[in-house]
Amino acid sequence: MKKKLVVFTGAGMSAESGVKTFRGADGLWENHRIEEVATPEAWKANPELVSRFYSERRKQIIECSPNEAHRIIALLENSYEVLVITQNIDDLHERAGSSNVLHLHGNIRLAKSSGPNQETTYYPIDGWELSHHDKCPEGYRLRPHVVWFGEDVPMYSQALQLVQEAEIFVVIGTSLLVYPAAGLIHYLNPDCDAYLVDPNAHELDVPRRFTCLVATAVEGMKKLREILTS
Repeated sequence: MKKKLVVFTGAGMSAESGVKTFRGADGLWENHRIEEVATPEAWKANPELVSRFYSERRKQIIECSPNEAHRIIALLENSYEVLVITQNIDDLHERAGSSNVLHLHGNIRLAKSSGPNQETTYYPIDGWELSHHDKCPEGYRLRPHVVWFGEDVPMYSQALQLVQEAEIFVVIGTSLLVYPAAGLIHYLNPDCDAYLVDPNAHELDVPRRFTCLVATAVEGMKKLREILTS
């Protein structure tokens, strides 16, 4: 039986693919305040602006390609039962070939209903633009499948179970500052081997049990592949 390898990824995972970090050092997302484009209140106040903002993000992601780190994670399925938990809303893990990906904060390539049953069905978006004419079968306007600030993280309990079952756990490219996702690292099985891949790995607040690889996602996964397949 293959060992269960759980990979937990953040923005640094996709940076080498050219995916911009949405929120800059000034706290703005592409010159917008978070309150204008990333909250349920923003959607109610100006759904056209919010849809346009995420359509532009979707266009950028479609134009990007998986990097070598994404591909290494997918190839590790040959030796391990690999499960990816990502904070990223891009689909680069899937495009690289990973077959088990859990999106904690949603998937920008999908839409969901803005009505009361929004977590039951997701709708693939054809191309990069989500139009204000696009509606679910119940007649509610479709919104981006993204977890906004102030919303619950519906996949958290499933992610927590995966973390608790992990025999090997790898954290890549996340600041570990966004909760509740960042708290997952504290629920590992005592016998689980834990690794952290990040250019600032030694500056991050992680339990001492973690083996830190100070590297970008690509260089770190090259090193980790050697460790895991030796």
